[in-house]
Amino acid sequence: MVFTLALLLMSLSAAMAQTWDFAGRDPFIGDADEELINADATNWYNDATKGRYNFLAALDNAALTANGTELYFAKGLLFKCGVAVASSDGKTPANQCGKIRLNYTGEYLELNGTNLVVTIPNVQKDWVVTVVCKTASSKTSRGLYASANVGGTTGFGTTSTSLMTCTGTVTEAGNVTLTTTDGGLLIYSISVKDPSAVEPEPVDPDAGNKVNNAVSRDTYKNQMFVTTNSGSVKYYNTEDLSKVTFEGDKTIVVPAKTGAENDEFNATVKELSFAKAAERGESGEVTEKGITITESKGWQESAYAKWTLLSDAKSYNVYVKGGQYADYTKVDQQLVRNYGSYGRVDVVGLKAGNYSLKVVAVDGNGAETSAYGIADNLKVVNYDRQGFAHKGISDGVGAYNNDGTLKAGAKVLYVTKNTFTTIKASLNGEEYTGIGNILLAKQKGKDETPLAVRVIGEIKTANAGDQLKTDQKGLLLKGNSATTVMNVTIEGIGDDACFNGFGLGIINGTNVEVRNMAFFNQGSSNDNMEIKGTQHIWVHNNDYFYGEKGSGDHGKGDGSLDSKDGASFCTFSYNHYHDTGKSNLCGMKKETVDNLICYHHNWFDHSDSRHPRVRTSSVHIWNNYYDGVAKYGVGVTMGASVFVESNYFRNTKYPMMISKQGTDAKGDGTFSGENGGVLKAYGNIFAEKSKYFSYITWKNSNTDFDAYEVDSPSETVPSSVVAKAGGTSYNNFDTDASKMYAYTPDAAVDVPAKVTGFYGAGRLNQGDIHYTFNNATDDADYGRCAGLDNVLSSYKTGLVNIFGDESASSGETGSGSTGEGGETGGSGEGGSTVTPIEGTVICSFAGGQASNSSFTVTGNFKNSTTGVSVDGNTYKDYLKLESSAGTVSFKTTAKMQMTCYTGDTKAKLKIDGADVTGDTTKGVVTVTLEAGDHSIAKAGSGSQSLYLIKLVPVTE
Repeated sequence: MVFTLALLLMSLSAAMAQTWDFAGRDPFIGDADEELINADATNWYNDATKGRYNFLAALDNAALTANGTELYFAKGLLFKCGVAVASSDGKTPANQCGKIRLNYTGEYLELNGTNLVVTIPNVQKDWVVTVVCKTASSKTSRGLYASANVGGTTGFGTTSTSLMTCTGTVTEAGNVTLTTTDGGLLIYSISVKDPSAVEPEPVDPDAGNKVNNAVSRDTYKNQMFVTTNSGSVKYYNTEDLSKVTFEGDKTIVVPAKTGAENDEFNATVKELSFAKAAERGESGEVTEKGITITESKGWQESAYAKWTLLSDAKSYNVYVKGGQYADYTKVDQQLVRNYGSYGRVDVVGLKAGNYSLKVVAVDGNGAETSAYGIADNLKVVNYDRQGFAHKGISDGVGAYNNDGTLKAGAKVLYVTKNTFTTIKASLNGEEYTGIGNILLAKQKGKDETPLAVRVIGEIKTANAGDQLKTDQKGLLLKGNSATTVMNVTIEGIGDDACFNGFGLGIINGTNVEVRNMAFFNQGSSNDNMEIKGTQHIWVHNNDYFYGEKGSGDHGKGDGSLDSKDGASFCTFSYNHYHDTGKSNLCGMKKETVDNLICYHHNWFDHSDSRHPRVRTSSVHIWNNYYDGVAKYGVGVTMGASVFVESNYFRNTKYPMMISKQGTDAKGDGTFSGENGGVLKAYGNIFAEKSKYFSYITWKNSNTDFDAYEVDSPSETVPSSVVAKAGGTSYNNFDTDASKMYAYTPDAAVDVPAKVTGFYGAGRLNQGDIHYTFNNATDDADYGRCAGLDNVLSSYKTGLVNIFGDESASSGETGSGSTGEGGETGGSGEGGSTVTPIEGTVICSFAGGQASNSSFTVTGNFKNSTTGVSVDGNTYKDYLKLESSAGTVSFKTTAKMQMTCYTGDTKAKLKIDGADVTGDTTKGVVTVTLEAGDHSIAKAGSGSQSLYLIKLVPVTE
């Protein structure tokens, strides 16, 4: 969708007329109308430079159409206008001079000229006509003129340069005409209404309460919540309270401050609840012997440390201990980075547990000095793997196991702005250059080797070269079909990994993870992330910001995270949306699968709409924090079934809507043209509601509802509950064990603190781009925030280089010029090798084949009940080395220590033609190999089992 303009026809009630509202919609025009206009080049022209659609033909009291169909947003109105004519001076062609214009930038209907007529047919006597309009010229006063059967007017027939609200009463039933006698006008809304059918003002259910001591929601304090029967919430810091007492139906909150007046709630309290302050992470215990550790924490399957740089140190080595590492083990050098005034290391791929990081200074000769610093007791926790992505996946989504460690045989690629186009990797025996080409090599489906793509620092469009392969001008991971096995994780290292100017497309394939990345400044018509036809994809802990400013509903760019075209078994969790416009589109119009998708623990931080907007799909939306949402939360169309559970909506204008009914049909709706679906809701909190808040349950109206509220999550929705437009019912996917996953939701009251806390949404430490919104002004504002815009436009990575890499660029120019070099190790595949974080490579034999394509293996494969345990993983499949069969050959490019795990007391192998006896008590054979070709075979009589080969680089 390029431009949209929602000019929405709303049926207010059987006794009330209609409203055509032409301003402030998302989308501004419905998808169906937009497709019709774009398909009708004869009668319509998209004047993108002016941000408007121009109608070119003449009309004589006829409906506004495109491609032969009446447009929905102006349905029922009739227009009279002439054909588009070029300007008299010849400077402006006819196609830019349409007499009727749909301005998607200013959000109005423009009547471009004198004596243009809009007719409202068959208006009843005594009904009121209201039009909000303004002259199209800032210097020329103009007015709008109503037909003679409209009397008692205000505004009609008068001229002004200001915005006018014109009203009048119909004195004789019939057509009402509105004429631009003085020249061009901008029309923002038109309505006709029966004044006797005025809706009563709602009764405030909280009237009579006395509330003076409540405070704002503060996730960094322990707070008590008082939730009233109306759903409103009042907050109190527990440290400021003395007690809560009850007198009959009255609830009394007593402040701790002496002399302060009590707050009283008169028979309106539904519940009292308490929320803990958000977690801030636990700092490590520091031992300093020459190196000062300034900051250290464990996070989710990772740990980091910062330290003060030494003037006489050329580089630093870092070692990790804990979890799967019994002793200090050197981490990949690419993880050890220089930020000018400090050093930093981030170690990833850690299982839950307590860890230590040791930082050692290295001198100009490459030798370690006596200066070091240690950060102990770094608490590492696992990522939250609840959701559809992991259903039926036992060994983990992406390149990592479910315990957080890398899968056996995984390749690791370190990608920076310098290696984006030059990095090399071998897949299925072929070498590919550039990360875009490497990812596309997965399309063939022949190489299922787990691949962890670790992004370091900021990468700009200028660094990407020819590696952006999608029609959205982004990095592309694509499979031949939805079942193409990817086993790919794309992850940011630390708190500053980002794609600046481009996004990511994932099309087809299965088993993909994207985490700890930021995306911003992508093209105005391009998505930050676009997911099509993919299964078992897990996108979590990412930051989404503005794209480039475009026209119409692309004022903040296009979609932040869109999934469509059969994407299923998707989990989108713990993502942080920073004032985004079109946050999540979910599903298209012709889906053929269930589209089982969930959104949980996301932070919709002053974002506008589509949280998500759902078509056709079965979607579970739970434990999300809607934090000052200007337009709407969840929107449901085209037969979708959506379960909205235990979310926290803070000052969200319209929390949930179904197309063409309920709030959407009240005159200030969002959708246009599409039929509805059914939305089930349970346990949600609506806090800090504005006067525009609207939420209608099925109990309020059996036909015009926003959601069907249930008393428990296990309750099914009756088949008699159907969408008003389309007549579809709820499919109860969430109570179907064959479809649903296991999960344990947090209480909605705890969601803000959890989502905004240390283990919450967004990148580690909420990333390196920080902006705090002003709730008073930003909650209801859906324009671009100038302050955030400035932060993004002036963003500059703090990364200088990777320690030990003489040729690494400062990372500040983004020029991509020659001579900037690559990362340590050249190939970028895990230092000098390709797998776990210590720079080792392993080969196991699960499934009757070598797990790593760098090893050539012949022989028979067997399985045992016990196996061997190495680094916390158990290997039960083995290669049987015999006289007649059973060999392993491979090549190393550097000096390495090899350990072979045999699982028995023989521990004897023929390595490079020589018999080698190992440790018979542990069943391992260990040798040091020089660079070159190598082989493994059986030694002595009988057969020999080989479960695992592990190679570790030898540091001279």
